[in-house]
Amino acid sequence: MGLIILLVVGGLIGWVASMIMRTDGQQGIILNVVVGIVGALIAGFVVTPLIGGAPITSGVINIQTILVSLLGAIVLLAIINLVRRGSVR
Repeated sequence: MGLIILLVVGGLIGWVASMIMRTDGQQGIILNVVVGIVGALIAGFVVTPLIGGAPITSGVINIQTILVSLLGAIVLLAIINLVRRGSVR
């Protein structure tokens, strides 16, 4: 059940991050899910221990985990844009 929740929440986070970074038209739903999940994992392992709390992978879904995961997805999209185009939008 935790994997399904991670996929759904990761997809939503990736979609919101792609809308914030204005890359929604360039990527499909699969890349949204991948960016959301990878961003959530990276932010969960890097940022969450610094600020305290539980990462999204622990099954705890609250405002803090959503915002940290969204931040991770936005940073990951910025890095992807930097590598693909040479500039961040």
